[in-house]
Parts: sequence; C-alpha cells; structure tokens
Amino acid sequence: MKKTATGTGPVIIKKYANRRLYNTESSSYITLDHLAAMTREGRDFKVVDAKTEEDITHNVLTQIIMEEESRGQTMLPVPFLRQLIALYGDSMQAMVPGYLEASMDSFRRNQEQFKSAVEGAFAHSPFAEIAKRNLQMFEVAAQAFKPGAQGAGAPGAAPAGTVSAPSSKDDEIAALKAELAKLQDKVSKL
Repeated sequence: MKKTATGTGPVIIKKYANRRLYNTESSSYITLDHLAAMTREGRDFKVVDAKTEEDITHNVLTQIIMEEESRGQTMLPVPFLRQLIALYGDSMQAMVPGYLEASMDSFRRNQEQFKSAVEGAFAHSPFAEIAKRNLQMFEVAAQAFKPGAQGAGAPGAAPAGTVSAPSSKDDEIAALKAELAKLQDKVSKL
C-alpha cells in the first residue's frame, strides 16, 4: 500500500470544513469512493484537515469502512465488532492494532498461496486450461464486485475461445455457476 505516482511520498488529501476532499496531486475535488479506489490500487495517501493540518487519515478510512458496511457489503460480523469494542480500554488494547495488521498480512499471503496452489495443482493435467479459464472468470467476477469497477472486459480480458464477459453482475454470476457446474460434472465423470 505504499505506491505513489511520483515516488516522493503519499498523496496529500485536504479535507475542508464543508466535508469536501481535495486531492493536491490532481488538483481536484474527490469523494470517499475515490479514496476507496486509491486504497484498492495500493496508492498511499494522507488525509489532513485543511485548517489545522492534523492527520485525519484514520478517521476517513474508518468512515469508508462504515459506508461500505452500510451498503450491505458487510465483512465485519457482529460478534467480531462486539469483541473489538470490548477491547477498548482493556489492558490488551495496545496490542490489538499490531495483531490485526499481522493477521491481515497473513490472510493476504495465504490468499496468494492458495491462488498459486490452485494454478499449480492443475498445471500438468487435462484440467489445466479449464482451471485457467475458471480462475480468469473468478478474477473478472471479483473485479466486477468492487465498487467503481469499469466492467469486466478491459485489463484481464478473457483469451480467445472463452466465454465473452457478461453484461451485468447477475449474468457474470450465472456464467460462473455454469462454468463451475461443467467443471464439477467433468470431475465426477473421472
């Protein structure tokens, strides 16, 4: 999460009293959705109060999470939230941020290892091409569910001979289910 356009440090975002966010790199006003997209892209940024110059990045990132959760894209289960709240003021509170950060790093590494293992498992089998296509379809579908996604076609376009990208999320889900059913059928026949 430390990528910057110029490599000279994080992009500075100024937050004004009227709640508007100003990107000093692009000299334009942006929204929380823009900041969420920058985060997903790995862009490093710092949000400061325009009047006091106080670093309010933590508050803004928390606000983005709240908006995502309110849109129905919940990732934080109620029991987890209750446990987290209970830790405020606890003697272990100082250890929680480091633990959560290490846990997320571990999760990300495990996710990458799982992807590599799936690709490797089918590398020298008759299912290699099917697995490759399914993985590409999964990645296209995952991109479609990210807010602000520009459709499924561009950067990870499917190679020749694969199903063209469906036009809506429902179509993409249906196509994924159909591909998965075909793969399961082939596996069960073996």
